[in-house]
Amino acid sequence: MSNTLIAKRYYSGFELAHDTYNAISAASDGRVYYVLSSESYDIGGKIYVYDPETDTTALLADLTEISGEKDSKAIPQGKSHVRFYESNGKLYFVTHVGVYDMIDDMERLHVKAPEGYALYPGGHILSYDLAEGKFEDLAIAPEGEGLLTMAIDKERGHIYALTWPLGYLVHYDMNTGKLRNIGLPCGRGEAGEVGKDYRVICRSMFVDPADGTLYFSTAEGDILTFKPEETTFSKLEDIDLKLDYFGSYDATRPGSMGYNWRKIFWHAAEKVAYGVHGNSGYLFRFDPRKRSIEIVDRIASAPSQKSGMFDQFSYGYLGFQLGPDDKTIYYLTGGPIYIDGKRLKGKDAIAKGAAKGLENLHLVTYNLSNRKYTDHGPIFYEDGSRPTYVNSVTIDAAGNVYTLARFMHNGNEIQDLIKIPNPFLNTHKTVNA
Repeated sequence: MSNTLIAKRYYSGFELAHDTYNAISAASDGRVYYVLSSESYDIGGKIYVYDPETDTTALLADLTEISGEKDSKAIPQGKSHVRFYESNGKLYFVTHVGVYDMIDDMERLHVKAPEGYALYPGGHILSYDLAEGKFEDLAIAPEGEGLLTMAIDKERGHIYALTWPLGYLVHYDMNTGKLRNIGLPCGRGEAGEVGKDYRVICRSMFVDPADGTLYFSTAEGDILTFKPEETTFSKLEDIDLKLDYFGSYDATRPGSMGYNWRKIFWHAAEKVAYGVHGNSGYLFRFDPRKRSIEIVDRIASAPSQKSGMFDQFSYGYLGFQLGPDDKTIYYLTGGPIYIDGKRLKGKDAIAKGAAKGLENLHLVTYNLSNRKYTDHGPIFYEDGSRPTYVNSVTIDAAGNVYTLARFMHNGNEIQDLIKIPNPFLNTHKTVNA
């Protein structure tokens, strides 16, 4: 028996729903917007909205259709792997490819489409007007690449993205509607040759609102910057992420995020960024003006800290976000499972971003005001089964936590919305787990 948090499962109506990364956000209208991904050559990913007032979900749109490719017979827009960024009453987001060629256990973009299909046309930058309920297709990625990572400069009207698999940095000017390809900041990305120019691509970027500088990381641990008036990106000198606490990595080989930060956000009150490094679970504070990085604490789950081991998800977890009080970090992370006193072990290595073995899902909060770390315990469904493949998080105004997780529905495993009650309201229950 153990004290746990109990998550409520929601079936949104999409039987093909597959793993989603990042793509869930609470908006100013009080509702939660999310994407359910697809691995189908015929059906794209879909956008849904959850209304806490009515406790119901609704389908908003198909990603392929709002990208203007409904009847194109091209490989569809299968995913969105970014948060929704709200600005001036609109949500901004990008799309990504959902089907791949698998070569040496690695996901690769199709260079030859299956018979009867056209090649993937490229990811789209899209917006959704919250008041009017209308989508707008703003731009398409170059070279038929998907769009993997996104950041927005709300004050100046700029959107930045990293493509997949090559990892181009692209800049979209919201004022002029022009898209620029800035170049390749990380070798040949995840299309590169292993041991040579392969580099895993950064999954999280941020903009310093004071001067509009974009910041992102590389697998080698470099911190790169870009401004819209510039023609290329630059590397910060005398500072990097190659810290002993994060571990040791060969940036030319797959299976980890290397020295990349896994997730990062700008903290407006402190005028610094807070990030987490993948498997190691270390929270750090990055001050771009002072050019300093400070380890704050290890925010891996309490069982992970006691075990001394990294988490089982090979890239680390993306469910890392500042709460609505602007002082509490919410982190959905892994915790080891023990059977008869022995830790359940997974694979020693894996060639892509995936789970090496089964873990419990833990909700950790960290209060930046008083440096208070809290592991609220493992999360289970009512029947005692575990949420898995969790790489997103958002929090509503009432403190309820939402993510997208795998669970069984009608005999099939899908990924869909789950809701975790506000962990500070003593909602822990005791279940057989």
